[in-house]
Amino acid sequence: MHTVITGANRGIGLALTRCYLAAGHKVSAVCRQASDELRATDARIIDQVDVTQPQGIEQLQKALAGEAIDLLINNAGLLVGDQLGELPWGDIERQFAVNTLGPLRVTQALLANLGQGAKVALITSRMGSVADNGSGGYYGYRMSKAALNIAGKSLAIDLKPKGVAVALLHPGFVQTAMVNHNGDISADEAASRLVKRIEALTLENSGGFWHSNGEALPW
Repeated sequence: MHTVITGANRGIGLALTRCYLAAGHKVSAVCRQASDELRATDARIIDQVDVTQPQGIEQLQKALAGEAIDLLINNAGLLVGDQLGELPWGDIERQFAVNTLGPLRVTQALLANLGQGAKVALITSRMGSVADNGSGGYYGYRMSKAALNIAGKSLAIDLKPKGVAVALLHPGFVQTAMVNHNGDISADEAASRLVKRIEALTLENSGGFWHSNGEALPW
């Protein structure tokens, strides 16, 4: 089994890399800059890949040319907090570039590598849920993840005839650098839960929006 993971140098991406290596997968770990922790694994590292830049996508496409991918995990993400009084427009645009367009660019670039039975996982957030928003704020992050969710739903429809299933997965509130190591579960626990959700992914439930604990999330 060949698994490709973006944002694999730290946090959830690194934990997923370790999980799939332990399960015997060949893992291609994609990132902008490899960490010492990632280098210490047996993953094949494809670094210097910025998912927001055409040259980064081209580099990724060339590195994986002709290789079948069984599982593509679009994990690279960016969170910048904001409130209505002070909206950092540049940061908002950057979150759209990373969180929404990045996964779509990667998936489109690797379509030829995805065959019958392959799976695509988009690591999204329940903060992209309209119905679940009870606290406001985080405009850039919420909007970018909501947009990722609709992109994932369309991918599920468009890839179903090809036999490729798509899941939109919220990892939980995870103790990573993205949230200053706050959170209520570790990256390892989140990765273990995500692996279970991906294992349960089929063409029948493709396009669903799931919490890593198995709960179906509202749009």
